[in-house]
Amino acid sequence: MIMNRRLDLLAYNTLADAFYADFAEADNLVRMTYLDPAAGTFFADWQRAAEACVANLRLALGHDPHDQRARDLVEEMGAASPEFRLRWERNNVQGKTHEVKAFRHRAVGELTLSYHAFDVRSAPGQQLVVYSAEPHSRSAEALRLLGTLAASKRSIPSSRN
Repeated sequence: MIMNRRLDLLAYNTLADAFYADFAEADNLVRMTYLDPAAGTFFADWQRAAEACVANLRLALGHDPHDQRARDLVEEMGAASPEFRLRWERNNVQGKTHEVKAFRHRAVGELTLSYHAFDVRSAPGQQLVVYSAEPHSRSAEALRLLGTLAASKRSIPSSRN
């Protein structure tokens, strides 16, 4: 998937769409994490995901303190989520690079995936984020199943349906 510094999901493939099917709307990782009830189950370590979103959003404002859309998102989230406000006040800053995350997907169960974020040179401020599973693991099987379900357009339980 491609995202910007505000963690807006700008483009994603069919597998990423199926991956985020538990959410009512896959538009912005901050909103998804803090406002969508699915996040509490989807992110195996919600606290860590919530911290990372805020740290990434702070980094976005560090790159461009006048980014009105980022400022609007901070204001929106601060008004909507006490958890967001608490984390925002901590002033942690961190960008996406690579790490391992655990998820619980409604259709395929638990997944442990590593991700790598790559800057898109022709589009400053955008990143290509690639998730992968350890070969021959339970997570690799689950990811293949999710891809098969998405490719065959079979019903993937989704909050968006």
